[in-house]
Amino acid sequence: MSIFNAINTSAGALTAQRLRMDVVSSNVANSQSTRATIDENGEWVPYRRKLVTFQSEENSFKSLLNKEQNTTKNAVGVRATVISEDQEPFKQVYNPTHPDANEAGFVEMPNIDPLQEMVDLMSATRSYEANVTALNASKNMLMKALEIGK
Repeated sequence: MSIFNAINTSAGALTAQRLRMDVVSSNVANSQSTRATIDENGEWVPYRRKLVTFQSEENSFKSLLNKEQNTTKNAVGVRATVISEDQEPFKQVYNPTHPDANEAGFVEMPNIDPLQEMVDLMSATRSYEANVTALNASKNMLMKALEIGK
């Protein structure tokens, strides 16, 4: 077991939570984007909410190989595996003066709920802070271990 396992685990979690915060920021920034992509018919489609999926690193090839060889007992971390699009339907907003309004005066708006995005952002921020605290605790323990050798 390496003395850096705790630091590596925290570093992986920090990277994953930072990606999550970036995706949430992108969702908030595009919450009014009615022309994000073009579909197969050549028509504009509103922005779709993005979601980050995390996976335990326990199932990685490296961890499975180490487990079979019984060489090390690595700490299990987390990593972001997929950034997917939320398939929830678009919001229909009545605004007949909007350039993207249909014949009935409705505009398809992105499927983003600002409240849900802020909750996700707060959750990612708190997880990031917790991992920074764990990283600092590991660093302090290593520094104290080095001081013993003096």
